[in-house]
Amino acid sequence: MPHDLVHALTGSGAGPLAGLTVAVKDMYDIEGERTGGGSPEWLASHPPAKRHAAVVARVLAAGADIIGKTVCDEFFFSLTGANAHYGTPINPRALGRVPGGSSAGSAVATAAGACDVAIGSDTGGSMRVPASFCGVYGIRPTHGRVDMTGAMPMAPTFDVGGWFAASPGTFRRVGAVLLEGESERAPITRIRFARDAFQLADEPVGNALRAFCAQARAELPNPEDFTIAPDGFDLWRNVFRTIQGREIWSIYGSWVQRTKPNLGPGIRERIQSASTIGEPDADAARQKLEVARAHIRGAIPLGTVLCLPTAPCIAPKLDATAEWLDAFRMRAMSLTAIAGVSGLPQVSIPAALVEGCPVGLSFIGSAGSDETLLELVVRLSPYCGA
Repeated sequence: MPHDLVHALTGSGAGPLAGLTVAVKDMYDIEGERTGGGSPEWLASHPPAKRHAAVVARVLAAGADIIGKTVCDEFFFSLTGANAHYGTPINPRALGRVPGGSSAGSAVATAAGACDVAIGSDTGGSMRVPASFCGVYGIRPTHGRVDMTGAMPMAPTFDVGGWFAASPGTFRRVGAVLLEGESERAPITRIRFARDAFQLADEPVGNALRAFCAQARAELPNPEDFTIAPDGFDLWRNVFRTIQGREIWSIYGSWVQRTKPNLGPGIRERIQSASTIGEPDADAARQKLEVARAHIRGAIPLGTVLCLPTAPCIAPKLDATAEWLDAFRMRAMSLTAIAGVSGLPQVSIPAALVEGCPVGLSFIGSAGSDETLLELVVRLSPYCGA
């Protein structure tokens, strides 16, 4: 944890989360505490929060106790979980390998049994990738269904709050507390297996996930092979990165220019790249975003669920080269861009082990089908082997 809370926060003691302990990513405000976003310089230069973030207030009102804040990637701008200032949280399920980011500390705390639930966020994969690497349940909800008031933003076009749990029942319970807005409930009548997404995965990962699906076929109705990105994933990934870069620079650029913080490796380069993206570039990307969003949503109507690997590989080794990690990031973002670009909900379940490391399988549903996906998670849990 980057900094301990002065006092643990005791919840109401009554409600759907009564008796549970919760850890919170260091991007959500806690009254009287500073919020750091993975950056000690941001932490030091900003005053304590005057009130709880909406997510924190809801968790406390639902009866849970908050035990502390968790380490995240600096300004949430990575998928590995490495933090040059606070250190990389240790992945308890894959020692010597990264935990995945940016909600790394929250995933690790859950996997290690330090808490029952951990709150994170997802912009480009920050819930889903660490869920896969650490062998826990994780969700990226439908965009807009979790109140992000009092949370540090990254790229609001894509930002969502999410949570991890090691128990499928607990995982489902949190949804009743944090999900708001319109819920679209319908039975799952068709599972589309994204063959092009599976082709991005390492062969052992793809094989393990296919074996899981074969065992769980009773819960996966009317399966069909499907190509989700007929023209490839490059366009969606690049549209995402352009808009993300423009938005993070518009939010933090003036502070970076003014304070010249000591940004960690990788983060420094990505922030610099973001500074070069102009509004015309972002506008052009937004037009392409609308086309991509319509295509993906059309392929996943109410009652249909898309199945795909959460990440293309097991967790990379801690000493992986920068070049290897860049290639991993490109492959991973091809997978994560599907839900990111479309704004659709995605859950990751700990489906299997490869080389002793957890492997996540994901399901993307139609807008507002978050509760349906949480129910699917519970039904699939007896088959999970990670």
